[in-house]
Amino acid sequence: MRLNKKLILAIAAILALVVFVSGCTDTNTEDVATDMDTDTGEVTTITVSAAASLTEAFTEIETAFETENPDIDINYNFAGSGTLRMQIEGGAPIDVFASASQSHMDLLSNQSLIVEDSRKDFAANTVVLITPVDSELDITGPEDLISDDVGTISIGNPETAPVGKYTVEALEEAGLWDELASKTLLAENVKQVLVYVERGEVDAGFVYSTDAATADDGTIDIKATIPTVTPISYPIAIVSSSEHQNEAQVFVDFITSEEGTTILDSYGFTA
Repeated sequence: MRLNKKLILAIAAILALVVFVSGCTDTNTEDVATDMDTDTGEVTTITVSAAASLTEAFTEIETAFETENPDIDINYNFAGSGTLRMQIEGGAPIDVFASASQSHMDLLSNQSLIVEDSRKDFAANTVVLITPVDSELDITGPEDLISDDVGTISIGNPETAPVGKYTVEALEEAGLWDELASKTLLAENVKQVLVYVERGEVDAGFVYSTDAATADDGTIDIKATIPTVTPISYPIAIVSSSEHQNEAQVFVDFITSEEGTTILDSYGFTA
């Protein structure tokens, strides 16, 4: 039997919530996921849903932030921005959303699910083409992927991972997508694309330059920077349903502060 669109969207939201429950992480094992009393007073935990490409930078930011704000504990939920958006739409208890694309934030804005005054752009990125370091294929740019010698390339799922949408748009603009679509292996997020290439499970992949920089030594080669149709900018905002909006605002302000920007810059993001 055929499922109607509303039912399909409902199922997607439920699956996204399941991923949310399993995906929340707190990199500080000494903290707890509930409010508690300490020598400095009450500690409030806020949940930050952030694009997978922000994992390393935000992990370092957590240490700096909690040092300056010992009364606030950060609990991260990293995944593809589309998955995170669906979790928020499904009612997941999120305080802050940091997206790798404007479109997913816009969708939440259209539903009044974010605090508009809190929305800020805080980083930019680029897409690069990478291959396994031991590849014997002659790949110097996207046009070389058309070769019959190239079997599989990995991109992020355009529905859940903005890096995939940016990639498809760029390949369409270059007139290559129709010939490459059948070769693609979709990944849930940019980190999964990187792993596929690191392990040599695909012949090439498209990731953010910041993620390519985190690859294990001696596993990948960066072949080209890909011009994207849409500029890659990262917005952050407080979720309207947050019960800790004051603390969430402190975190947003830190991300966009000089200290936050310096940490992001050290991981390859640009302002």
